Amino acid sequence: MIDFAGKSHLNKNDLDGYKLIGDGKDGEIYQIAEDKCVKYFFKEETQQKELEALKVGQSSPIFPGLYEYGDNYIVMQYVEGVSLARHLKKEKQISKALTAKVIALLQELQRVGFTRWDTEIRHILIAQDHQLKVIDHKRAFSTKTHIPTKLFKGLKKYDVLDEFLEYVKELHPSSYQDWMNKK
Repeated sequence: MIDFAGKSHLNKNDLDGYKLIGDGKDGEIYQIAEDKCVKYFFKEETQQKELEALKVGQSSPIFPGLYEYGDNYIVMQYVEGVSLARHLKKEKQISKALTAKVIALLQELQRVGFTRWDTEIRHILIAQDHQLKVIDHKRAFSTKTHIPTKLFKGLKKYDVLDEFLEYVKELHPSSYQDWMNKK
């Protein structure tokens, strides 16, 4: 395993030999232990934004645990599970119980102080214990969104938005009203 002690900056070759488990425009994620992964960022500015959000989120069970970090990386809890996007692609429906967990997740983003109360369905992970975790928080404070438009877009893609909103209407009428009034 990489010795992060005192390491402020990772080089790409430091990650050779580790399993790449995710990548995107902001960086790459490698599993470095059974319960840990490292997100390697292409830009330090992006790392700072995500780190700020992860630090704030440590009081909440919906965020991966934060272990350590440097200028261009963050070591965090590895969440074994499947994204909400993959789950919906396979199941072709959303349950009332899962809807309740998604509503709780959105409320938790608000409770911890994020100004963006939204996330993409690919950033919601359903862990093996069926609890939800949310990843990729770089816009948690730089964007102000109180309507989950990105979530809605993803749910619509898998043709479960109407089903989701019916459950929201039943489970949390005030959120439903708020979202529909501002939609």
